[in-house]
Amino acid sequence: MTAVQQQTGSAIRPFRVDVPEEALTDLRRRLAATRWPTRELVGDRSQGVQLAAMQALVRYWATEHDWRRCEARLNALPQFRTEIDGVDVHFVHVRSPHADALPMIMTHGWPGSVVEMLDSVGPLTDPTAHGGRAEDAFDLVLPSLPGYGFSGEPTEPGWDRARVARAWAELMRRLGYDRYVAQGGDVGAGVTDVMGRQAPEGLVGIHTNLLVTALGGLQFPTDTEEERAAAAAIATFRASGFSYFLQMATRPQTIGYAQLDSPVALAAWLLDHDTDSYEKIARAFVDDRPSGNLTRDHVLDNVSLYWLTGTGASAARSYWDNYGVAASAAAEAEAPPEVAVPVGFTTFPGEIWRTPRSWAELSYPTLAYFNQVDRGGHFAAWEEPELFATEIRAAFAPLRGPRIPQPRS
Repeated sequence: MTAVQQQTGSAIRPFRVDVPEEALTDLRRRLAATRWPTRELVGDRSQGVQLAAMQALVRYWATEHDWRRCEARLNALPQFRTEIDGVDVHFVHVRSPHADALPMIMTHGWPGSVVEMLDSVGPLTDPTAHGGRAEDAFDLVLPSLPGYGFSGEPTEPGWDRARVARAWAELMRRLGYDRYVAQGGDVGAGVTDVMGRQAPEGLVGIHTNLLVTALGGLQFPTDTEEERAAAAAIATFRASGFSYFLQMATRPQTIGYAQLDSPVALAAWLLDHDTDSYEKIARAFVDDRPSGNLTRDHVLDNVSLYWLTGTGASAARSYWDNYGVAASAAAEAEAPPEVAVPVGFTTFPGEIWRTPRSWAELSYPTLAYFNQVDRGGHFAAWEEPELFATEIRAAFAPLRGPRIPQPRS
């Protein structure tokens, strides 16, 4: 840390998670005092998160889940905070043990956090221990979005994807990386897409696993069966699975009260995202049959992180910044530039819609890698970390080159 960094507030400071025991005691007290609604009147999730799933989740949360295990897992990794544009940004920074590792900044989404990426750290930074080659290695930077997890809350509106993208470019600059790639899913896919359009110095490629342009103004073909299936899935999502999106884009403060006051309300809100991930998570709690790494403990690690950091409301406001009335008007007023760097895209079968290659090519004229895999869903890095790592290695393999030694943070 230089004197200039100390004076300007750009210092990179070590960070450790240390949740007070009284916070965990209070959580258990609130769980025990839950007031339950009556059972839903239908046999599926069409009325929302089902009572049996929530009661199974709360039983496990109150009696078996161990936050200290998750805390120790986070603290075993190098964590830091640095102030960027008025917000303290938390990030995990894991350097590969292999020479010439490719630096990558990877962005989580909602209702996720850096927790959803922890299982992919090993396969990406140390591929020889996970069936890969040393030359496939990455240096990983995993930031928490502003208002999420251990990052600070913005104190003003305007922290949209473009502002986050600029902050991430500044973060990589501070870490000394002058050549790097970016990856993201969900909200992180939006940030990564914008980084590709802003083309900051040093960014040489991007990869996403959610086609964010499909929720924008682009018109996509529906000539093939695959294209029609994708369009139908998006229409279904807009008709019956879009309520969380609209609520947070228009009234994030309203839902924030419930998320900050009741851990059960928070958990239900975070679980009610998309059908595939909900059904997998519900099955993990009700029948103890997890899908991949979407185990009861891993799911509750993420929910607990939201509760213990008190970030339900501030995370919801990110949708207001990105998709609210003001954000929509600004997006219509100025069309973003095309992505100029090579783009990789992977379609996971359980995603909200399965993106056809034709749609990815229309969205990204620089599409250099496209693949459809046979398992995994919206939380791809979390559910299938080994498969996810294999896809990232393949997507960025052509962009590798000699690495200039970087200063250590």
